[in-house]
Amino acid sequence: MNPRTAVTFSLPARLLHWLMAIMILTMLFVGVGMVATVSERHVWLVQLHKPLGIAILALVIVRLLVRWRYGTPALPADLPPWQRLSAHLSHWMLYALMLAMPLIGWTMLSAGGYPVTLFAGVTLPDLVSPSPTLYSALRFAHTWLALSLFALILLHLAAALYHGLIRRDGVLASMTKGHRKP
Repeated sequence: MNPRTAVTFSLPARLLHWLMAIMILTMLFVGVGMVATVSERHVWLVQLHKPLGIAILALVIVRLLVRWRYGTPALPADLPPWQRLSAHLSHWMLYALMLAMPLIGWTMLSAGGYPVTLFAGVTLPDLVSPSPTLYSALRFAHTWLALSLFALILLHLAAALYHGLIRRDGVLASMTKGHRKP
């Protein structure tokens, strides 16, 4: 399908969207739990956080390829220009954060001298040499970008509900049901 003529989101795009929504929300809450506890759960949360982050990184790359291949439906023609611009900017910011967060996390762990182990026997290579200064800066960035991602997700959800409940213009339906109001 020509990306310029997409009427609704493709099935792969919808599946990736909802799978990644679950994974990213899980990741955000695991991250908060990880830094908020010193119990035995901390190790388990860290062991969950690392492979989940790498899985999100892989899926966002697939998602970008799906977006390139199938395109996205046009926004409603009567949408004010500022909302159209906000929608485009927020989507690209979401993609940027979905790419940046795992890469910053991986780089941060490398700088801290911590291995990124996905599962038994599979450890990713370090991206940088150990550096306490770099580790500290990346940890700060990772934390603040995670909070920014959460805020952006809340705005995304609010916009989706606005389209679905107030405007009723089919934008939400194109991602949930795969069809759009003519």
